[in-house]
Amino acid sequence: MRWALGISYNGQGYEGWQSQPSGRTVQDQLEAALSRFAAQPVNTICAGRTDAGVHGLNQVVHFDTAIEREPFSWVRGTNTFLPPDIAVQWAQAVPDEFHSRASAIARRYAYVLLESPVRPSVDAGRVGWVFRPLDGDAMRDAAARLLGEHNFTSFRASGCQAKSPVKTMNRIDIARRGTYWRFEFEANAFLHHMIRNIMDCLVQVGQGLQSPDWMDQVLAARDRDAAGRTFSPDGLYFLGPVYETHWGLPDRTPAYDWLP
Repeated sequence: MRWALGISYNGQGYEGWQSQPSGRTVQDQLEAALSRFAAQPVNTICAGRTDAGVHGLNQVVHFDTAIEREPFSWVRGTNTFLPPDIAVQWAQAVPDEFHSRASAIARRYAYVLLESPVRPSVDAGRVGWVFRPLDGDAMRDAAARLLGEHNFTSFRASGCQAKSPVKTMNRIDIARRGTYWRFEFEANAFLHHMIRNIMDCLVQVGQGLQSPDWMDQVLAARDRDAAGRTFSPDGLYFLGPVYETHWGLPDRTPAYDWLP
């Protein structure tokens, strides 16, 4: 039987999602917990890998097993063996043709940014930070230039393993609540460090260091050196994949209600 799970995690203490020899990744922790609960090895495939320090609200994985359990048992049983900063949110049996990565038609991320003269404290590691005021209209103007299908080489990490830099950006929403900004991105797929590199460009525009039309120049350059630095991972959240409705999978978890 094939199962899909929805996972939320605080990425501060981990070396990203993908398994590493150190064992300090979210995948390592999840598979160890699943294997203990199932009393046999369990290997998972995720919808989208995240970097060190990046958080997940509805990461979706699938795995195959002959073990028969009720959905709530997979949730509660696995969580018994997980550290407090990782939790299975839901479990659902799925057809064999479902694939957490290949079945996704889009992916969503959010970046939470604190605008304050003082650095974060209680939310350290969970938000990015700028101390200069930001112009929301200028950032929205710049972000709109990224919508649609483009070659995103300028925002691609040198070690990116994607076969093509051409991606389709469906949506970028920018909103402010109090001293927090929330940037939400949806695309068919993302390149390694793509959002963090875009974020630095948006911040430069928001601070008046660059004009919104500078984003056109960066995009057209197809050169990583044309863009800004790679922004902090602290405020980046993988909201989860988007699937066609016939799979019947949850598209959000309770953690959404906490996110500014």
